[in-house]
Amino acid sequence: MNSDPVLIAPRRTPIGNAGHGFAELTTTDLAAPVLRAVGSTLRGAGVDAEVDDVVLGNCLGPGGNPARIAALRAGFGVQVPGVTVDRQCGSGLDAVMQAAARVRGGVDSLILAGGVESASTAPWRFWPPVAGAEPVRYTRAPFAPQGFPDPDMGVAADDLARVRGISRERQDAYAARSHTLAAATDFGAEIVPIGQVRRDERIRPGMTEARLARLRPSFGAEGTATAGNSCGISDGAAVLAVTTESLAGGLPALRILGSAVAGSDPAYPGLGPVPAIRKLLRRTGVDLGDVGIVEITEAFASVVLAVADELGVDEAKICPQGGAIAMGHPWGASGAILLVRLASQMLSAGGPALGLAACAIGGGQGIAMLVERVR
Repeated sequence: MNSDPVLIAPRRTPIGNAGHGFAELTTTDLAAPVLRAVGSTLRGAGVDAEVDDVVLGNCLGPGGNPARIAALRAGFGVQVPGVTVDRQCGSGLDAVMQAAARVRGGVDSLILAGGVESASTAPWRFWPPVAGAEPVRYTRAPFAPQGFPDPDMGVAADDLARVRGISRERQDAYAARSHTLAAATDFGAEIVPIGQVRRDERIRPGMTEARLARLRPSFGAEGTATAGNSCGISDGAAVLAVTTESLAGGLPALRILGSAVAGSDPAYPGLGPVPAIRKLLRRTGVDLGDVGIVEITEAFASVVLAVADELGVDEAKICPQGGAIAMGHPWGASGAILLVRLASQMLSAGGPALGLAACAIGGGQGIAMLVERVR
């Protein structure tokens, strides 16, 4: 029996626009229903092993270990622990990677892993007052220490487009593709409705290149990233069960062939997936040309296009049903959402045998995972 861990029961919430459908829902409110749905799927398939742990990625939550709190809310019982992972935009994928390592090593046999983010209810944070001055609110912690570049992600995306010669027109063309593909896709089978929200809120039909071209730059007058060719700030959660092939029973499954993380230049964090993907391909011996789907978090069109250019990826293989530009980017959950998206496509009739998920991470990091269709 192959010892590689497998992913089963992939589910996610709809992706909500921050301040809208999930405006008052916490990380617990978002993650617990998805955990329950995954648990129900496992029980229905006769997978009755004890859940060894719940591992969830999260970036801006309230603290207090959201994974453990959500596990308790989900009704798993006090004996099921939980741990929260923060690798910024790669957190959800890192949570699954950590779970997979434990299952592969034989330490655990069933872990529920994924991510959750509630930008809507994330607490405000302040630097302590200095010399009697007023506290200063900050919207993000530093991604790098003094002496290193530490650009905001939007500014970094504009810089990346500039140094790589990626035009506004090319970014808008890619974004129009993402919007069009997502608007044409039924995501219902992978979604756990939350309240009255049953579909991804950001998806809008009719986002043509001409319409996108009318939008102003978002991060500086000379920039090329706009609200239309960048992701939206979002809320959401995604969870998958990570287990052994023998425990997976008859459930459709993806085998994890390998994963990798890598560091890169903090000035251009959008290039982080490149060294991570290269490391992953070296480890697994797989040729990128043999991978049928590449799901990359579409934080910005310039990021996806720069990675595609550097690696020589066929753009038609990237996010073939649209991505975060159209659907939204709930930071700590997005890496796990990529895996849910891979499962939906690879496990459908005629789906490709190999898929890859990758995220760029603030501060100059990348993370990638390669999966194979089992059945």
